[in-house]
Parts: sequence; C-alpha cells; structure tokens
Amino acid sequence: MTSENEKENSQITIKPAINEAQATKLAKTLYGLQVLKVKSLPSYDDQNFYIQIWDDEDNAHREYVMKITNSKDSNNTELIEVQTHAMKFLYDEGLPTPNVLLTKTGEIMSLEDIDYGDVKQKHIVRLLTYLPGTLVAEIKATPEILFDIGKMAAILDKTLTKKFQHSYKKSFDRGEFIWNLSNTPLLRKYTYVIKDENLRQKIEGVINEFESSVKQNLKKFCQCINHGDLNDHNLLLEEVNLSDENGRNQYRLSGILDFGDMSYGYNVFEVAITIMYMMIESTDPIPVGGYVLAGYESVVPLMKEEKEVLYTLVCCRFAQSLVMARYNVLLYPENEEYLMITAKNGWKHLMTLLDMGKERVEKIWEDTARSYSNTLYDK
Repeated sequence: MTSENEKENSQITIKPAINEAQATKLAKTLYGLQVLKVKSLPSYDDQNFYIQIWDDEDNAHREYVMKITNSKDSNNTELIEVQTHAMKFLYDEGLPTPNVLLTKTGEIMSLEDIDYGDVKQKHIVRLLTYLPGTLVAEIKATPEILFDIGKMAAILDKTLTKKFQHSYKKSFDRGEFIWNLSNTPLLRKYTYVIKDENLRQKIEGVINEFESSVKQNLKKFCQCINHGDLNDHNLLLEEVNLSDENGRNQYRLSGILDFGDMSYGYNVFEVAITIMYMMIESTDPIPVGGYVLAGYESVVPLMKEEKEVLYTLVCCRFAQSLVMARYNVLLYPENEEYLMITAKNGWKHLMTLLDMGKERVEKIWEDTARSYSNTLYDK
C-alpha cells in the first residue's frame, strides 16, 4: 500500500536535466558567449555547469559556472533574486564569493522554458564567475583553517545583517523551509525513510530535545541572515607560499559557494551548521567545534543562552542532513553518491555526540576554543 508520504514524494518536481548542448546554447542566447568547454558539475537538487570561453579583449580564458535552479525553487523568483543580489553584495564588500554576470539585457538572472521533449519546465538560469581552489573536503583541516572558517561565517552573517538591503529581503523568511534549524520538528514528516528502528529513535530523540530546550528560547537569540550551508564542499582554499613547522602546506579561505539555503535565522544556527559540516571528514571530530566557535566569537560573541543550545543544534543539523539525504535518494537514485556524502561519517559522528552527552562535548568545545584563542593572543 502506498503511504501518504510516498504519494507526496511522487509529486515533487525533479531536478533539472539539461545536457551540455543546451547549456552551451543558453550561454550564447542569454550572455552572448561562445563556449569553448562545458562540463557538468556535482549538485544537490539544482544543476551546475562549468563553462570556459575565450575573451578576445583581454586575450585570455574566462571561466564561469552556470546554475540551473530546480523547477520547484524557480517558482520563487523573488527569493532566488535576493539570494543572488546578496552574493553579489558580499563580493562587492570584498568577501570571497562568486560575482554575477548580467544577461545581454542587463538582468541578474533569467527564467527560461526548458524543453524536455514531452514537457517544458521553467528554470532560473544564472552565470557566476568560477572560483578555483581546493575544497575543504579534500584536505585535512587544521585548527587554523577551522578558526578562519568560523571567523568568515561570522563576518558573512554580520555583513549581511548590518548592511544588506533589498526590496525582496522579506523573502528570507522562508516559513517551513526544511533546512532552517527552527524547523527541526518538521523532520518527523520524513523519518519513515530511516528503516533502522534504533537510528529512527535517535533522530526522534534529537527532535524532542530541540522542542524541550531550544524552541521556546529562540526569541532570546540574536537574529541574522544565515548562509545556512557552509559545508566542506561549499568552501574553497588556496595554497599560500608558506609551510608550517612540520613542512605541511598552508592554506587560506578563498571561496564561499552556494547561497541557495539562505534564510533568516540566528547567529548560533550558523555556528552549529558550520561545526557539524566541519566534523564530517575530520579524524578527530569533537574538538573541531572549539576551533570553529573560537573563530566565530572572534567577530560575533555568542550569548550564554545561545551556547547552552549549541550542542543540541549541532545534533539537529546532523539529523536534518541524514534524514533528508536518505529522502532525496528516493527521489533521485541516480544521484545517490553525491547525496550520501555526509551520511558516510554522519551517523557515526552523531552517535558519538549522543553517547558522549551534552556536558562532556560542550566542555571540550569551550576548553579548545579558550586554549586556541589564548594561543593567538600570546602571538
């Protein structure tokens, strides 16, 4: 028998499925570009293409990323537009975000009818400058890198909240957006995808803890505009011509990608989300939170009430990621490898957090943050 949840699944619009020839044609039609090279890039529920052209004026290659937004999100043009303007605003403020190439008609994006043969779908198309670099996921993140990531997260939140203005800014209030930590209880709608009863009970326990210790305190926290997805595949590093005392290469943060999860939230949400994702590939994941926290608080200190829920919110983000990854695999089984990146270590790390408990983990974070900050001060 088909469940109500399964009925709903079948009605959810799939991600874009255009080919390289269509992407090349869009680049020419919308931007007047003659494409030399095009290739598909990994993505969650949108579609991205790397595009290379030759610039006759500068006698050099130019590189871009074409983003094709899924047809469901493409219905919300105001949200996509304000996200894109926010990204361009941060670029203009000197943060390492992509810049936006305007269309031939001077628009920041274009809503296009994409012909799939038997059906047409509307997708928002944008062209962004390509940022080279090494993904954080591809290196062993040092305390210095983790501190810098936490610091950049705070700078981003502070800059957007204090300075960014746009007529569609209200669109960041996204209601029941599943990736906003405020909406953790909405996960119950999807937990049926977790077949292991023990794991499903663990997720339920995380949701219950959010409702008992976080939900009623949200009004006390400092609000901001969150990036909401500072994961190790959305952050780029560049090598600097230095090495540490052990001869290891040194890196600095050089790129922030993917602004599709932006929404109104709280400073502590950004910290929790960033900690969770920085834990994923770490061989010593628990202290990671201390380095990220130290970086964030070097710009935006957290209140006592916010720190008291940080552990729970990190667990909530693990729960969101693990449940929704499995859910999306049901929708897009051909994209399972990409969708399940977090799940490879995610369950293990969540179980470790829950087994260690709030008090013990928070003490490690606080001690690590204090020790690292003192080290910086001594320098």
